[in-house]
Amino acid sequence: MTRIKTSSPIRKRFGQNFLHDAGTLARIVAAIAPQPGDAVLEIGPGRGALTAALLERLEHLVAVEIDRDLAAGLRAGFPPERLDLHVGDALHMQLSDLGALPERGWRVVGNLPYNISTPLMFHLLDQVGAIRDMHFLLQREVVERMTAAPGSKRYGRLTVMLAARAEATALFTVPPGAFHPPPKVYSSVVRITPLAEPRVAPTLYPTFARVVNQAFSSRRKTLRRGLSGLAEIADLEAAGLDPGERPENIDITGFEALARRLHPATP
Repeated sequence: MTRIKTSSPIRKRFGQNFLHDAGTLARIVAAIAPQPGDAVLEIGPGRGALTAALLERLEHLVAVEIDRDLAAGLRAGFPPERLDLHVGDALHMQLSDLGALPERGWRVVGNLPYNISTPLMFHLLDQVGAIRDMHFLLQREVVERMTAAPGSKRYGRLTVMLAARAEATALFTVPPGAFHPPPKVYSSVVRITPLAEPRVAPTLYPTFARVVNQAFSSRRKTLRRGLSGLAEIADLEAAGLDPGERPENIDITGFEALARRLHPATP
């Protein structure tokens, strides 16, 4: 497997932990199951370990890398007809910046830095119509939050907001030793598949997001107290919710019903 050679230092501000374990790389590629003709976008290719593994199955790959030194190494290690590399911050790039929308949508992959994983996922979900699926290597706690059930300790804003637009499935855990330098926590691979029809109508989404954000900003408070100033007791009851319940016990349909109550003009 080809990997780039680089003397670039590890930059803590980019949250760099480079995946190097061959077994983990093989499991990730098997989970993605890239097929010839798939439009695959890798975010943060780093030193190119996953890039090389993917290019064993693909003729062409698009990637976005923020570190200019690493980008130089990638360009030296992979010919441009195999790797179309964009240098920049994925948090501030639109998928439309990469060219025409692929017919079946982008398949997005990456070993995401822990410090940007959540905002980057929401940035991509804002463009969900252009995405076929996403496979990310993330901090295990983040994946547990993404896939948590109502009533569990990890269930919260991330769970609900993600479920409005996509299905998340935890695939397998990756130990710290699979990275250099090894992080202090375990990681997990997650598959995110956009829903054919979102659970929350686009016109309702801003109200829904406001309800969810305020409810979980004080998750120990009851809905009555946590949503004070936004929803009255009558609104909660009309949406089928117990005002004395806590937000971690409310599933997405409950939050959607309350948002609809607060925004009744939504079809």
